Amino acid sequence: MRFDWWTLALQTINFAVLVWLLHRFLYKPVLRMIDARRAEIDKQYSDARREEAKARERLAAIEAKHASIAAERESVLKNAAAQADESTKTRRAQAEREAAELLEGARRSLAAERNQALAEAQRVALELGAEFARRLLAEVPLQLRAEAWLERLEQHLATLPDSELKALIGQCDNGAALTIVTASPLPSGTAEVWLTRLRKPLGPEITMKFIVDPTLVAGTELHFPNSILRFSWQSALAALRAEIDGHGNAH
Repeated sequence: MRFDWWTLALQTINFAVLVWLLHRFLYKPVLRMIDARRAEIDKQYSDARREEAKARERLAAIEAKHASIAAERESVLKNAAAQADESTKTRRAQAEREAAELLEGARRSLAAERNQALAEAQRVALELGAEFARRLLAEVPLQLRAEAWLERLEQHLATLPDSELKALIGQCDNGAALTIVTASPLPSGTAEVWLTRLRKPLGPEITMKFIVDPTLVAGTELHFPNSILRFSWQSALAALRAEIDGHGNAH
């Protein structure tokens, strides 16, 4: 198989342009959005700390008040002073518990909002990145894109263990067809090249047909009767979305 340096050069240039666009129009705006959200969360955390200070001030006032009451009662009656001291301890413990619960609730709320904001920013970045990449990919000639997809299929099939490859081929026995799914229709000449080159690892007897599925965005899939080999952007984007949703739910 001949290596096309022009294809590599074009893909390298496209990748560099994609990286620059993502940095210019995606990465910086997302960072600004995250910084704004972080500033808002920090403000809420500061508010929670002020509430903590107020709770401690109230606790100090209660302690001072009951200390005064205890001192006055002690001079009159020791028994009354002992009861006042017991009441003070109870209220103090309750105030400390309430303050601790308030702080813990605020921390949990802030952590949840921070994680949610991060997950949302990641989703926005993913969608914007996919849209930029889709537009750039549309400028690449279909023949070059098809060649890259076909090479990926050939490389994957070449690295499969013999047992797995034979199992895949065996699914197409008795006339069952292998369906080649692409995001865009392949020109007839390109389709014939695909058939010729895929029959080398899969065998000349295998029946193959083409269908188009625009939801793949880019790439291709091989649909065997009982299994699917996915090499499309659709599957990659779905995996990234699942990963982002999984991290958000875990937190």
